[in-house]
Amino acid sequence: MVDSGAMWRPPRSCDDYWSEFKHCKSLCNHFHNYYAHGTSPSCGQWKENYYTCREWEKNPSPEIKELLQQSEREREVEKRKFTPVWDLRQNPPTDWHLPLNQGKPQDSQA
Repeated sequence: MVDSGAMWRPPRSCDDYWSEFKHCKSLCNHFHNYYAHGTSPSCGQWKENYYTCREWEKNPSPEIKELLQQSEREREVEKRKFTPVWDLRQNPPTDWHLPLNQGKPQDSQA
């Protein structure tokens, strides 16, 4: 019988975790998060996941596997926590076939 733990791979490559960490620490990302959310992002989990993934490559164990899986589950839950900014339409607008400015008032007087 084949051990299913030996065939398991982390959800991402270890380099992906490191790339996410570097992106999270970037000045551009900090500026964007501060502007959009009013706080700086927390990047420690990406770094922790990177080291956990590297540990998995050296010494696969059920505990390390569970740590990585739990981290990915929490990240997915966190991602779904925010509501969309835009309301999704069920049908197209009634005037979708008209040229853009036909029959609509001008907003600015030029």
